[in-house]
Amino acid sequence: MPAGVAYTLTALISAALLLGVVGVGALFFIWAERKAAGRIQDRLGPTRTGGKFGWLQSLADGIKLLTKEDIAPADADKTLFRLAPYVSLAPSYAALLALPFADGWVGWEINTAMFFLLAVLGLEVFGVILAGYASGSKWSLFGGMRQAAQVVSYEVPLGMCGVIPVFLCGTMSLTTIGNMQAGWFTNWLIFHDPFTFLVFWVYFTCAVASVNRAPFDLAEAESELVAGFHTEYSGLRWSFFFMAEYNSMLVVSGLAAVAFFGGWNGPVPIFASWKAAGGGWEIVANLAGCINFIMKAVLGVMLMIWVRWTLPRLRIDQVITTCLKYCVPLAAFCFVGALSWQLFDLPSPNDWVPAERAGRAAVREPWARGTTGSTQSSAGTSARLAQGSEVHR
Repeated sequence: MPAGVAYTLTALISAALLLGVVGVGALFFIWAERKAAGRIQDRLGPTRTGGKFGWLQSLADGIKLLTKEDIAPADADKTLFRLAPYVSLAPSYAALLALPFADGWVGWEINTAMFFLLAVLGLEVFGVILAGYASGSKWSLFGGMRQAAQVVSYEVPLGMCGVIPVFLCGTMSLTTIGNMQAGWFTNWLIFHDPFTFLVFWVYFTCAVASVNRAPFDLAEAESELVAGFHTEYSGLRWSFFFMAEYNSMLVVSGLAAVAFFGGWNGPVPIFASWKAAGGGWEIVANLAGCINFIMKAVLGVMLMIWVRWTLPRLRIDQVITTCLKYCVPLAAFCFVGALSWQLFDLPSPNDWVPAERAGRAAVREPWARGTTGSTQSSAGTSARLAQGSEVHR
């Protein structure tokens, strides 16, 4: 089979599989949020549809939305009104294509994946702006304007937080960043130094704001704007906005897992020898890594759900103040601090952890300066450059 045809088929199959992830993920997270909200509010949540735990409640709601009439207001710009949900959903789906689920398990492998994800996720706001403008409603327009101001503000500290793992690892490839954190959990970037630990929480705050989740959900703000930018939407188009929201939550949580929590690498390198064995054992090791990555990403989404049902909504001035007075200075401070820690080769927790491979006498090397963007294997200890010389397993 020609290489071009094989590449195209692989891309189409990956896109189809990830489309299933978008749909199934949205169904699961909606159900999980309803159950979590019920738990927090001292009630049960869905308990009937699909059994005791209401497993099929989201599927039943989806079928109901398919039967609803697709209505466009008389004052709306019909073309833009119908286009906006697709513009909102497409960027989050495109970002998922470049997010690695395991070593080599990625829909579209690019060496600038970090830049691509941060850039594409910022495009989702155009769908919200179009929805607000084209609806012919002042409430929708206010919601779109709020979202535009919020995203423009928080993209700055979000990008600064994303740049720190890039500089520490010397690459924008998410696969390489994940592989460089192989081994014990002390090798995860969040434990690299105090600044990377702090910058994760800045990243999480900015990520919550960028995906329009409470307490930053000013574009919807039911108590002020009826339903915000999607006030005039119904049926399937209405559901696309929520699919985009939950998919974006999964993407930013997955990005945090890769950039700060070792990606598909577990806290203990149990499957390292399996991956090194190759063949079927490598597939099993990658499958275990994929499950590990999904668990980390789902945990991040559940944390966002917990925050939504715990904290009250902020005012627009408080949202912008939080960004400009706190997130931007903290992100800049952590950026300078993390790079200074790397520059002066200060100790990190990983320096005192013995190597996990038998026969390795030395302790694990600290993070290296000048690492290139070449993809490294996650089997055992990843190859690193320390003091200008390459260390092999």
